Amino acid sequence: MKKYIFIFFVLFYADIGLAHSHYPITRDSLEAIKNGKVLYNQYCASCHQPNLAGAANWQGLDEDGHRKAPPLNGTGHTWHHTDELLHRMIKYGFVKLIKNYEGKMMGFGDKISDEGIDNILSYIKSYWKDDIYEYHLEMSK
Repeated sequence: MKKYIFIFFVLFYADIGLAHSHYPITRDSLEAIKNGKVLYNQYCASCHQPNLAGAANWQGLDEDGHRKAPPLNGTGHTWHHTDELLHRMIKYGFVKLIKNYEGKMMGFGDKISDEGIDNILSYIKSYWKDDIYEYHLEMSK
């Protein structure tokens, strides 16, 4: 457990500047959601599943001993993290932030623009129940 708390501490407080800070990210733009869906399907769906349900038995470990991909549809813990932290997770992954990290969450900052990452987050939020979405908006301000 301490290892995972440390991971989130590093991600949140790492001295990595974002190109923008216009949080919270909303699900108000149909264009952003549409663009986010395309990027999600291209880069995220292979692990987090096309329906955002995450890997089967996602709270366990895979055959390599790594944590499985959690659901992003509002049934997992994703909405417990601010937009800024979620953006950093997608952009930098854990591999680029944590020395000797052996997991599978790679960063996509070399493939997806900041706007594209935000579009993915808009798409993900389009799956969340209204109460979770509203809570997350407040948390991410």
